[in-house]
Amino acid sequence: MSVQNARYESLFRPTSIGGVDLANRVALAPMTRVSATAEGVPTDRIGAYYRKFADGGFGLLLTEGLYIDDETSQGYYFQPGISNAAQVAAWKRVVDGVHGAGAKFFAQLMHAGSQSQGNVHTTTTWGPSAVRPRGEQVAMYRGSGPYQIPEAMTAEQIGQVRAAFVNAARLARDAGFDGVEIHGANGYLLDAFLTDYMNTRADEYGGSIANRVRLAAEVGSDVAAAVGADIAVGMRISQGKVSDHDHRWAGREDDAAAIFGALAETGIDYLHTTEYRALAPAFEGNASSLAELAKRYSGLPIIANGHLDDPRDAAAIIESGAADVVALAKPALANRDWPRRVRSGQPLSPDLPADLFGPTATVKDWEVTRSPNLAGQPSGR
Repeated sequence: MSVQNARYESLFRPTSIGGVDLANRVALAPMTRVSATAEGVPTDRIGAYYRKFADGGFGLLLTEGLYIDDETSQGYYFQPGISNAAQVAAWKRVVDGVHGAGAKFFAQLMHAGSQSQGNVHTTTTWGPSAVRPRGEQVAMYRGSGPYQIPEAMTAEQIGQVRAAFVNAARLARDAGFDGVEIHGANGYLLDAFLTDYMNTRADEYGGSIANRVRLAAEVGSDVAAAVGADIAVGMRISQGKVSDHDHRWAGREDDAAAIFGALAETGIDYLHTTEYRALAPAFEGNASSLAELAKRYSGLPIIANGHLDDPRDAAAIIESGAADVVALAKPALANRDWPRRVRSGQPLSPDLPADLFGPTATVKDWEVTRSPNLAGQPSGR
């Protein structure tokens, strides 16, 4: 390594998450591409996309959000799934390509809930309560206008979703993935249960923060019990949402303590925090970032995402101890070999490629939507 980049050495030290050994601390963030078949089967284009990042030196790749059943979980048309044999067979080829380049690969498991804006299986959306998400659908993902009002879920439907996450995790394991990441962020179903104004339930899943985090914790426990001996299991957490970028937890650090503490007890291996800026304070008047709070109250390995474009910032959050791995979105799209460039002292490009996701996406669309998951997805994104 050149003297110029010795300060970034922390990014290239090996680490391990849930028994999965990583060659470095740089991960590809989950980013929705909407470039699967209409039936949710990953294509050769998706395989080439992920292989490029593996070839570029990323130690860990996280898939875009994959829908988990053939009923209510799909969020976007042409979104890939991990819910049936055809999808698993296609993912095996993609996983083999990533492994062939020396990277590890985690599947992000997602139920879109009330933020769904395209599902080939149903026109109904599910949520904790019959509350319409704020904001409007994302044009880049073929949506327009307000989100629809979801159907408030029954106890039976909650059980169905828990089972779907477990089944998807098992299918991901069978496809050869090294781990699964439960999508509990960005306003999708598990995060909707966690969110005060989206969850007006009066049962054990509503009201207090302990009740609102219950479903995410149950899913974490279910998945860890089902596959945790075989692959790594984690969960992505955020405050902001696709439909509400500025949302913050009302209880501030007390809520963070309750949420991260509850998730730490589930048996999962790591947490993945995503904020618009990972290094920024999570709450006004409190100097701690969300990653710092996650580490403080869970004690788990932390993946941090959010505007860590500059390698100085990426290295700083690792060296501070707040995070163990950084997940890059926009800088990775502009530099598919970001780790190799940084380590060898090559300049980084600030320019995004013209073809980001599916055939309708443009750079302008991406910049305008500023999705937290493209900091997931613009989810998974």
